[in-house]
Amino acid sequence: MNEKKVVVLGGGVLGTQIGLVCAYHGYDVTFWLRSESSIGRTTPKIERYSALMLEDLQKAKALIGNPMGAFYYPRGMISNWNEATAESIDALLENGRKYFKENVHIELDPKKAVEDAYIVIESMSEDPKAKIEVYEKFKDLLDEDTILVTNSSTLLPSMFASYTGRPEKYLSMHFANTIWKNNTAEIMGHEGTNKKYYDEAVAFAASIGMVPLQLHKEQPGYILNSMLVPFLSAAQGLWANGVSDPETIDLTWKLATSAPAGPFAILDIVGLETAYNINQMKPQSQVEGTIENKIGKLLKEKIDKGETGVNAGKGFYDYTKK
Repeated sequence: MNEKKVVVLGGGVLGTQIGLVCAYHGYDVTFWLRSESSIGRTTPKIERYSALMLEDLQKAKALIGNPMGAFYYPRGMISNWNEATAESIDALLENGRKYFKENVHIELDPKKAVEDAYIVIESMSEDPKAKIEVYEKFKDLLDEDTILVTNSSTLLPSMFASYTGRPEKYLSMHFANTIWKNNTAEIMGHEGTNKKYYDEAVAFAASIGMVPLQLHKEQPGYILNSMLVPFLSAAQGLWANGVSDPETIDLTWKLATSAPAGPFAILDIVGLETAYNINQMKPQSQVEGTIENKIGKLLKEKIDKGETGVNAGKGFYDYTKK
């Protein structure tokens, strides 16, 4: 087993960020993708997010000596802000460019992708059936000691443990979006998770610049999404019921709370497909006339038009306009 090899199953928005943060911290990263067409969708994400990470690191030099710098520097990329200098950040930039070039790989062959992996991070869509299919594909290909984690934002690890072939080495590790800045890793096991592997996951999260946030029991939505999802659902309900438009709802939230972004801007970052999948897991979404049903239909309209969020250039807002 290669203790520096990390495999990310999937090349979505968050999966790409996870892999790049691991590469930045010196791990050898392989993205496993399902098809050639997936490579065409993932490669631009790798280029975009690696550029954004380096850009934020470069900008951090201007924050040195600024009292607000401690609030805005990329926390997942600089281990000790109090000791940061322009020279130390230049060294991090040099290493970052090198590691993004040398440590990031794409593989379509499942066996080759996970061979000798220390940790495999499943980052597929919030679709239980799709996750089970992936676990069954890989369960006989993983090395005996490989740790398997899911980045699921809402689903419990106990739902899938029996399909993994290694329930004692399986747990959840949930990251926030733009993880190089919002450097949280919520770590949640299930009843069958061995503490040895839970502790290894905690140590791994710390090694890639994250703050490990340990959950003591299973909780749908972990800590963050247990608070965030109801907030976003309430905003979508106002929109679906025709109470107000997304721009006004966002403006209301920003003005009243001094928050930098409103719920619909956050949904664009999360991705409308993820928001749709989460909404559709609610039983009421299948009942005609319910607010959940209305939200699902409205989100599906935007998804069908390709308006899936920031990564697509348009969601609730148009990101192609300068």
